[in-house]
Amino acid sequence: MKTSLNLFKWKHYEAKIILLTVRWYLKYSLSYRDVAEMMSERGLKLSHTTIMRWVHEFGPEIDKRIRPFLKPTNDSYRVDETYIKVKGQWKYLYRAVDSMGNTIDFMLSAHRDIHAAKRFFSKAMSSPHNQSPT
Repeated sequence: MKTSLNLFKWKHYEAKIILLTVRWYLKYSLSYRDVAEMMSERGLKLSHTTIMRWVHEFGPEIDKRIRPFLKPTNDSYRVDETYIKVKGQWKYLYRAVDSMGNTIDFMLSAHRDIHAAKRFFSKAMSSPHNQSPT
C-alpha cells in the first residue's frame, strides 16, 4: 500500500486540497463542475477534468482506508437491485441498506448473474463495520 507521502508525490496541488475536492465529490451529490466552481470561489482555478482524475485515482484508496473507521451497522438488512443508466450504458445496481436507512454497501455490475451477486455479498459481508444479518 502506498504511504501518505508517496500517494501525493509529484502532484501540483497540496494533499489537503486534493482530499477536500475528492471528499466533496464522493460525499455530496455534486458534479465535477460544481466542485470546480466551489474551489474557484475559494481562489483556486481547477478544471473539472482534473477533479475527475483525482476521484478516479484517489477514490478507491480513500475507500480502502476509511472502511475500518465506519460506524457499525445494525443486524437487519434489506437488499435490492435495480437497473440504472450510467454514462449511457445500462448497469445493475446492487445495494444493501440497514433498518435505519443507512447504506451498508453498493456495487455496479454489467451483468445480473450469480457471480455478480456473490461478489456483492462477499464485499458487503467482509467489511469490518458490518454485523452479520439476521
